[in-house]
Amino acid sequence: MDVTDLAATSRILHPVISRLHEYAAYAAGDSTQELMKFGYRNYWDCYFAARSAPLGIVPPEVVDAVFYNFAPGEVARHVPWVWQKASPEQVIAAHHRGCTTATRRMLGALADSACIPRAADIATKAAISAPAAGRALYAGLRSLPIPDDPVARLWHAATLLREHRGDGHNAALMAYGIGGLESHVLRALWDGQTAHHDGRIHHLGTARIDAVIEGMRSRGLVDESGGLSESGRQTKQNIEALTDRLAAVAYQALEPAELQQLILDLELVGRAVAATGY
Repeated sequence: MDVTDLAATSRILHPVISRLHEYAAYAAGDSTQELMKFGYRNYWDCYFAARSAPLGIVPPEVVDAVFYNFAPGEVARHVPWVWQKASPEQVIAAHHRGCTTATRRMLGALADSACIPRAADIATKAAISAPAAGRALYAGLRSLPIPDDPVARLWHAATLLREHRGDGHNAALMAYGIGGLESHVLRALWDGQTAHHDGRIHHLGTARIDAVIEGMRSRGLVDESGGLSESGRQTKQNIEALTDRLAAVAYQALEPAELQQLILDLELVGRAVAATGY
């Protein structure tokens, strides 16, 4: 593989980096258990508190703008209420404890192997080298201390890289005129799924999802059968290509040998994530 093609490399690394972050943060349950101790009501209180905590206490409109893809009013059901129960600093500490526990359990024996501190160090070098301009969530995360523990450091680096890419992806969506809810429909149809059953928006109800689809159809992104039109497919390809290019800057700090080593080490981590079934 030509590791000098950083856009292609960012595309290859993204799935395992994203799943490493997401498994510990959202799927494993350890972080949620830690955060529920503050008196939170449900999973979504924990989600919005943990993910927005690096931004500090800000109005829901700010969180909604940074996250980009939630329906109007969803963020406000949780922010700023969650800050009545715990401070952002308390939430960050609890979230990191839970995510480190989950990551260590997922890695199993691999957690004590040489590849974890090595991957953590290389990934961190990339994760803290990227420009923060225009990337609010990434900037907030980058202001946090880097953990000493290799397992925690690897998860933290994955989080930085994932949210750096996510901020760039939001910029790409905006550049091509795709709104937050439209982005879920675009992804679902691209994957050959029915938008009404998509896990991120199905709760909005048929009428609301139909309205989003109809708006995309009127712009030529969705065809009469309800699938992506040629224009819709091309738009999705353009967005992903731009996202890859914007994410590539995080890897410019790495030497080719470091990047190749990171790819090899993350292959092992990816197998551990896959073994969880996530």
